[in-house]
Amino acid sequence: MSKQHMGTDSGSCRTSSRDWGDPTAKTCRGETWPMLSTRYPGGPPPSQDVLKRVLRSVTKAVRLLDITGLSQLRKDGHPSAFGYGGHRGNDCTHWCLPGVPDIWNELLFAALMQG
Repeated sequence: MSKQHMGTDSGSCRTSSRDWGDPTAKTCRGETWPMLSTRYPGGPPPSQDVLKRVLRSVTKAVRLLDITGLSQLRKDGHPSAFGYGGHRGNDCTHWCLPGVPDIWNELLFAALMQG
């Protein structure tokens, strides 16, 4: 039986409100509502195509748990103003509201239990 490797991609940090079609906001900071859509208007980040291309070329079995789309829709859930040495801009690695990381954990758990 071969080992299966799993990775995640959550390239959800966007710096411009143009990505979600709001010309009045500059960034996701201060957003209080998620995207009311099932599709992110800004499309996937360029790094996602690179990652998928690399994964197709790997000889070991790799399964990508792609959480990018669902994370992008939660523009309200992740802006944090904390960073090393104080405020340094949006910190898209630390999610402020419950929900998004909880769903990531649920999806990862379900994927691990399946395979």
